[in-house]
Amino acid sequence: MTKPLLLTSTLLAGVAMTPVHAEMNFNRIASFPVTANFDGAAPDETSAEIIDVTEDGMTLVYTDSPAGVIGVVDITNPAAPAPRGTLAVEGEPTAVSIIGNTAFVGVNTSESYTAPSGFVKAVDLADMSITATCDLGGQPDSTARAKDGSFIAIAIENERDEDLGDGRVPQIPAGDLVMIDVADGTLDCDSLRRASLIGLAEVAGEDPEPEFVDINGLGEVVVTLQENNHIAVVSKDGRILSHFSAGAVDLEGIDTKDDRAALTFDQSQPGRLREPDGVQWIDDSYFAIANEGDMDGGSRGMTVFHKDGTLVWESGVTLEHAIVQIGHYPDKRSDSKGVEPEGMEFGTFDGTPHIFVMAERASVVAVYDVTDPTAPVFKQLLPSGISPEGAVAIPERGLLATANEFDGFEDGAARAHVMLYQYADGPASYPHLTSEGMDKLTGWGALSGMVADADGMIYAVSDSFYGYQPRIFKIDPSRHPARIIEAIDVTRNGTPAQKIDMEGIALDGEGGFWIASEGRTDRVIPHALYHLGPDGQIKDEIGLPPELLSVETRFGFEGITKVGDTLWMPVQREWKDDPKDHVKLVAYNLETEEWSAVLYPKAAPEKGWVGLSDMTAYGGHVYIVERDNQHGPEAVTKRMYSVPLSQMTPAPLGSELPVVTKTLVRDLIPDLTSTGGYVLDKVEGLAIMADGTAWVSTDNDGVDDHSGETMFFSIGPIGK
Repeated sequence: MTKPLLLTSTLLAGVAMTPVHAEMNFNRIASFPVTANFDGAAPDETSAEIIDVTEDGMTLVYTDSPAGVIGVVDITNPAAPAPRGTLAVEGEPTAVSIIGNTAFVGVNTSESYTAPSGFVKAVDLADMSITATCDLGGQPDSTARAKDGSFIAIAIENERDEDLGDGRVPQIPAGDLVMIDVADGTLDCDSLRRASLIGLAEVAGEDPEPEFVDINGLGEVVVTLQENNHIAVVSKDGRILSHFSAGAVDLEGIDTKDDRAALTFDQSQPGRLREPDGVQWIDDSYFAIANEGDMDGGSRGMTVFHKDGTLVWESGVTLEHAIVQIGHYPDKRSDSKGVEPEGMEFGTFDGTPHIFVMAERASVVAVYDVTDPTAPVFKQLLPSGISPEGAVAIPERGLLATANEFDGFEDGAARAHVMLYQYADGPASYPHLTSEGMDKLTGWGALSGMVADADGMIYAVSDSFYGYQPRIFKIDPSRHPARIIEAIDVTRNGTPAQKIDMEGIALDGEGGFWIASEGRTDRVIPHALYHLGPDGQIKDEIGLPPELLSVETRFGFEGITKVGDTLWMPVQREWKDDPKDHVKLVAYNLETEEWSAVLYPKAAPEKGWVGLSDMTAYGGHVYIVERDNQHGPEAVTKRMYSVPLSQMTPAPLGSELPVVTKTLVRDLIPDLTSTGGYVLDKVEGLAIMADGTAWVSTDNDGVDDHSGETMFFSIGPIGK
């Protein structure tokens, strides 16, 4: 038995993560909400976990574990996927593989961890009938189909109880590997054969817990044993051909602190076990694994092995670092497994073999060119729905589809989606914004208010999600993607400023900034204005007057702009004294130190609420972002309005406030769907350049119950 393999990530200087600028790229073209398959009667929780495609490439089938169904999607027109409904499978569907027009579905029916059970069902997709059911004698976790369609392989995990004995293995019964022949388009249950995996691993060898399987052109099955940190290659008749430890990696330059308040990549994890999840053959000799981790490990990257156990390539921290740069790093998972590479897929597009790695917690798909399996080349990061789990390549149509399992019904987040990508000639449309090229690895996220300067730079603030690391990001929008070129720490007396929630930024005309902070009494964050020097040091703090504090709520200032000697701040939602569907635009005169306001008529919500997000002055108007808090097809109000400065004549607080007139400038929903994604809820940033070009950004909530996607785009010039 080989000892765990150690590979220090800092020695991987030759593994470049800078995207290769090729003519061909994958770009997302459509998003399909899983709820669409339920004819308007979707359950409270749905999912899209594992996905496959029919032989003709026209129909997707995905597993929906919470709903106990498989879902079917017509992708005859991949840019407009259409629902084909669902089929109940009398249990929890865990995996699906398709041969021809028959779906083979693994179904978990376990009563308990100690009494696992399950079936595999053959479903004729022509009429959605179940043509065969084979008892597996355990809990199926994943399936794979032979390339010639002659058999399927099923990993029987018999998973551990994470609440029992500190969640450690061994926990009997052990798992194993099952193979079943396919004949005449259905299952031959009499051909079921088992391959025992007991006694192979150094970690709890008596309790193998198989996770993912894949089959190469020779009919050889590779299976990952995640908690056992082991890999086995098995012949189609059940013989163990080779087996070996997945090894370990020394990780340097990562964030290991779950403080959810700062992005600091200066920690390490020596000897981190890989504990692989997803696995895919690249050819008949080499395969790649995704090192998610589960019990003790998770090395945050991808590894390539020869089937004899020789390690040939390791990504180390480079994949996670690339994800950090595009704002998708999930800081809340820092003390666990970081971005958690989990699912994988392989496909050859226009003669180039690709491996796709799904980072579950970062909600991105990493694309690698594996023309040389011993030296994969990073190509792209694709935006996904929340928690991509499964993917299927459809090279003959130039398509990739992903299944995204997280459903945000209870949390007010986006619902589960299937997403489609097209491989075609042209530039990559994502990311919109990156910190690549900075001298120091710089993470970012939760962008809120923005402002532009006379030199064509944009400054954006991050909100209170990063409470111990408040920052202003200087952005060069002239490049594609736009580049963060400086991160300015906001400090008080030389240390990171605490108890602020930056939601708006304006230039003070002297090289410094004005910041609007949205207060929250439950977090002891005051509603306030802050004057900062060019270095981010707080010079002055201005609290709200009693007339405002007596009527405030937690939904405070969501932007700031400077007009002459006056600062203007839009209040996000109604305060206690506001008429329904009206909010204050609050004015503070820097010379007289007087407070006043006007009223702004916002849209009545069709669902949830509607509020203001940012405001900036340009020419003879102020421009205001108005949005609801809805995602996807539920979203209605994502708009920009203008108000003439001639109407911005405020009245004293406590008096009758004048109501301004707004004019629609742009409906932003077409912009928010222009890259094939669902409508993101938080349109929070607006900056207008000296020539009138307007830029808009979205807040990704620090990648917490969010896909992490940040849209940063120009809507062109606006009128003065």
